Amino acid sequence: MQKYEKLEKIGEGTYGTVFKAKNRETQEVVALKRVRLDDDDEKIEYRYSGTIYISQQCKLKFYGKNFGRKKNLLHDVLHSEKRLTLVFEYCDQDLKKYFDSCNGEIDQDTVRNGELKLADFGLARAFGIPVRFYSAEVVTLWYRPPDVLFGAKMYSTSIDMWSAGCIFAELANAGRPLFPGNDVDDQIKRIFKLLGTPTDETWPGMRQLPEYKPFPMYHISTTWQQVVPKLSNKGRDLLQKLLVCNPPGRISGRGWNGAPVLQ
Repeated sequence: MQKYEKLEKIGEGTYGTVFKAKNRETQEVVALKRVRLDDDDEKIEYRYSGTIYISQQCKLKFYGKNFGRKKNLLHDVLHSEKRLTLVFEYCDQDLKKYFDSCNGEIDQDTVRNGELKLADFGLARAFGIPVRFYSAEVVTLWYRPPDVLFGAKMYSTSIDMWSAGCIFAELANAGRPLFPGNDVDDQIKRIFKLLGTPTDETWPGMRQLPEYKPFPMYHISTTWQQVVPKLSNKGRDLLQKLLVCNPPGRISGRGWNGAPVLQ
């Protein structure tokens, strides 16, 4: 810890405190997340082992500045008998604060080219083979895909692509959520009203999902140009490929023909 000089406390949560600090050697400003270790050591270590592991894997395997090609969001891990300290890259605001600061006016060039940092992997899980069963209570309701809303417990990275599409649309609309549902049924209804209600042909296996129930047959009545008027044609095309009800139909992180699109 002698390597870092604490500057100010910037947050406090259930498990610990976050400080703004400075690396004494490089003068780089960082964020220190100090976690208290007590009787719930196993629970805490399980939660943060995901953060550490996923962050390290992102550094090793992914490309693009969003995951930090030259520097990882997670810089260092310091562990003592009573305390775990995670050293992160310091970001002065999150996306919600940025939305609020823009007062409903986000520059579209920023939407296309701005640098968005992906962070907080506390609830992240490594995806691999064989596929495991996961909880359906995952992802904030507004960003949850239809398969998970219908109770799917076997899913993969396609759920992240759906969430990315919802956030992309929200950015394009200056912070206005695309599907702000009040509950699960309302969420599904909002999705189907925009995308159309799936059928057995467009989404094979939908009826076999644990919590599936039929919804009215909504037909698409709104154009994407009406939904996200400020997006370019390429932007709308990408959004349509992200927001597909049938999970295998969603675009992957590698885009068309293996070319990276979500950089």
